[in-house]
Amino acid sequence: MQFSRNGRAYPAQFISRVIPRLAALAAAGALILPGRARACACGCGIYEVGTASMLPGQTGSMLFLNYAYQDQDQNWSGSSEAPAADNPDRDIRTSFYTFAYQQVFNTHWSLRAELPYEQRHFETTGGASGQDLVSLDFGGVGDARVEGIYTTTSRSDGVIFGLKLPTGSYTRNDAYGDIDRDTEIGSGSTDALIGGFHRFTLGSDYRWTEYVQGLVDAPLATQAGYRPGTELDGAVGVYYTGWFMGGLEVAPIAEMKVAFRGRDTGPGASSPVASGYSRLLAAPGIELNARPFKVSVQLTIPVCQRFTGNQLVAPVGVSLSTAYSF
Repeated sequence: MQFSRNGRAYPAQFISRVIPRLAALAAAGALILPGRARACACGCGIYEVGTASMLPGQTGSMLFLNYAYQDQDQNWSGSSEAPAADNPDRDIRTSFYTFAYQQVFNTHWSLRAELPYEQRHFETTGGASGQDLVSLDFGGVGDARVEGIYTTTSRSDGVIFGLKLPTGSYTRNDAYGDIDRDTEIGSGSTDALIGGFHRFTLGSDYRWTEYVQGLVDAPLATQAGYRPGTELDGAVGVYYTGWFMGGLEVAPIAEMKVAFRGRDTGPGASSPVASGYSRLLAAPGIELNARPFKVSVQLTIPVCQRFTGNQLVAPVGVSLSTAYSF
């Protein structure tokens, strides 16, 4: 991977600076918490790592509205696509809406609160005979998050800590129990959130901004015999802020995301051998900044992935983020 400034390429600098920081974040998460999985067995958490421009900056407030969509219609086992007949589930289509508020109090301290809403279409094999094709539509408020963010004086480094709260429903079902716990809107668990980020520039052209960040989500308290595991999401990326169209700043984004999760546990885990994965995804995008508004669009495309058991995955995901600063 190469990025250039003034006609000069910097592949070695990028690799030597970015990759070790991402590895350090991943290693820290692995040392602190065991590798397990979070509810919604197909990578919902992959959208929770934002671009560097959405991290705390100047003092003030910011409102967010984020939308993400994925259609999980491919059955995977191990590192390759598997026959659909190996998985009783057929399709999971989900729209994720997240309303968020961020307050930057001063140079060091910020607070962020998120309230998600999810709408899901689920097709699986079940029903009265256990072999019927069942189609279910359900939605509701998901699990809220409250995070504190501490940044250094330069605001180039930060630590994220907080809680995910069990505000989402985890008891939605039909008469035949076709909705598994990992397909519910909420996990029923209270989770610790621990992460961090680093922003930096390579070379002398400060229009390029590089960043690396990671977030660990680990259950502390669970309900109804179901423990979603711990998930580690990370991102490394770069964006350019030197393009303008009138008063509109156009910033292309190049980002790679990683996600690691293990297996669900407890008697409420319907299929612990069919949960857990590791994924590497490319996430190209673009951000439009017409202060005080920002809009960014990103695609999420799997590069390589490995799943335990048989799980439904999406061949591509899309996300749209809007923000208003005041």
